[in-house]
Amino acid sequence: MTRRSGLREVNGIVLLDKPLGMTSNAALQTVKRLYRAKKAGHTGSLDPLASGLLPLCFGDATKMSAFLLEADKRYQAAIKLGIKTTTGDAEGSVVSTRKVDAIDPVALREVLNRFTGAIQQIPPMHSAIKHQGQPLYKLAHRGIEVERQVRQVVIHELQLVRCSGDVLEIEVACSKGTYIRTLAEDIGEALGVGAHVIVLRRISAGPFSAGQMASLAELEATAAEGLELLDRFLLPMEAALEQWPEVCLSDDLARFMNQGQAVFVPRAPTRGWVKLRGADRRFLGVGCVLDDGRVAPKRLIGRAGG
Repeated sequence: MTRRSGLREVNGIVLLDKPLGMTSNAALQTVKRLYRAKKAGHTGSLDPLASGLLPLCFGDATKMSAFLLEADKRYQAAIKLGIKTTTGDAEGSVVSTRKVDAIDPVALREVLNRFTGAIQQIPPMHSAIKHQGQPLYKLAHRGIEVERQVRQVVIHELQLVRCSGDVLEIEVACSKGTYIRTLAEDIGEALGVGAHVIVLRRISAGPFSAGQMASLAELEATAAEGLELLDRFLLPMEAALEQWPEVCLSDDLARFMNQGQAVFVPRAPTRGWVKLRGADRRFLGVGCVLDDGRVAPKRLIGRAGG
């Protein structure tokens, strides 16, 4: 801890169960204050309406946040049929209402199957995507709508959990950049009645799952007992890369890599991203296998050579 600021060097990942009604940045700043951490960042926003898994990266772990941004996600959602809103969720104003008759189970499953696999989405105006430097949601709040480019996302799984009257409950496993609000609206249009999201909860991100989360209340109560106890919620930064192959570097190879050089490593994978560890098994960062078989440094933690 530094005497001047009272802030600490905190390194690791906290898996927060973000509460409803709180922005992702507000949640981050709250937990950062609890930890008295110098540096922190989150790994992709959850809307205030959404709850669930929000990985928070502290210190050197912020270097891993980009890889969590790229990771697949899983959500639970409840969709209200027959009502379309300006935002695609319950926070928006009602745009249109349509009568919802009894939903034919066979037709419903056919529609859901249509949205499984690679699909095209138009990002909503109420999103953080920027247009000429301005977030779309700021333009939307001023009543300005701009053309958005269609993007391809992948729905790995789309399971119907329950259909009760005019409410569908689904579970979605998807690629990065997928908007569940847009998916709900598109499902509603395919059923001919329109729809919006009324409940949204993220239950996994990359290697992390809901069972690992800590609530804000739990973190606050633990912080009141002492920072040492709070630190038990920190996961090592390499936990974000759990499924990546490892490359173990000798001290000499680690020094070369620390100088920015790509190196040949015996028995290394032949392609893709890898975790780097030293001879003492210490996590050194991440690298990428080049076409010629050498492993190049990409994100190093501290000094790879010791």
